Parts: sequence; structure tokens; C-alpha cells
Amino acid sequence: MADRRIERGNQTRQLVLRRAVDLASVEGLEGLSLGRLASELELSKSGVFALFGSKEDLQLATIGAATKIFAEHVIEPARDTSSGLDRLWRTCTGWLTYSRDRVFPGGCFFYAASAEFDARTGKVHDALVAARADWLDHLERTAREAQQAGEIRPDADLSQLVFELAAFLEMANAESVLRDEFSCYDKASRAVLNRLRGVAADPSALS
Repeated sequence: MADRRIERGNQTRQLVLRRAVDLASVEGLEGLSLGRLASELELSKSGVFALFGSKEDLQLATIGAATKIFAEHVIEPARDTSSGLDRLWRTCTGWLTYSRDRVFPGGCFFYAASAEFDARTGKVHDALVAARADWLDHLERTAREAQQAGEIRPDADLSQLVFELAAFLEMANAESVLRDEFSCYDKASRAVLNRLRGVAADPSALS
């Protein structure tokens, strides 16, 4: 009986968080309300309140859920690619697909949430900073693996490379969401490809 209750609680928590990440990507983390989520999902308000101790707890859990979804759509698919320059390229194009396909209705969840909390302090701000650092660290590790494999020139500035790649991706997301137009993704893809060819030991390796 206890195991079934725990299982039902976990299922309810996942249901609430899936709706929360979608809402937050459009209306912001501050727009989240336990009462609203319970009403929309036709769940017991007391049951939903029991799962999250406060609005801040809900916001932090929502960031955690969004991180898992992001990894499933951007990080994991590229792991099937052999390490090196091609993995870096596929990670970037995977990010563009994640944004273009609206895995989150408001585009990139983390772009939206970071803009909302960038000038604030507190646990939610810190969680978003950590999530962004993890993403940029992942890009730099992937680039370093490519450099160690001899696929990126040894004199390439990887920190600068990652900064520019992330800027291309985020610009495409911002333009698409703001203007509801999608040609920016092709522009970003070409920009990423040209930048990677610029640091590649063999530019022809990227078709």
C-alpha cells in the first residue's frame, strides 16, 4: 500500500512538472501557481501542495525537470556520434532542433527563465546559473575532445568558440520566438558550421 502511494505521488509530481515547464517557458517561473496547476490538471489541491512545500520549491523542481528534458533532446542524441568535431556540430544542431520544434512551447526554457531571473538573487537564480554553466561546460568539453583528437586546431581558443556558438543558438531562439519566424534557424546553422570550419584542422571533414 505504501509503495502504491509513493508511486502515485511520483506520477502526480511528474504530471505537475511537465505542465509547469510548459507554462514557465511561456509565462515565466513567477507565473507558476500550485493552485492553478492543480485546477488545470484536475488534481486535488491539497495533494499538489503536499508535493511542493513552497512556490520556490516548485520553481526549483521545474528547473530540474526542464534540465532532464533538455538533456533528452540535446545532449543524449549526440552521444551516439563518435567524439570529436562531428559531435560538437550535432550537439549544436540538436539545440536548434530542440528550439525550433518547440519542445517547450515558449522556445528554449532556459533562455526564457534566465532573462526573467538574470538580475535577481536567490536559489532560483543560482539554479539557472548552474544549469547554464553545465551546458557551456559540456560544449567546451566536447570541443576539447575534438581538439585532443586533432580535429580542432591546437591554437583555437575554445572558450571564445563556445561563447560564439552559444550566441548563435540563442539568437535564433530569440528571433524565432519574438517574430514567430523560422528562417533564423537556417542562418544560425550556417553560422555554426562556418565557425566550426574556421577552427577545424580539416574543414572538409564537416560536410
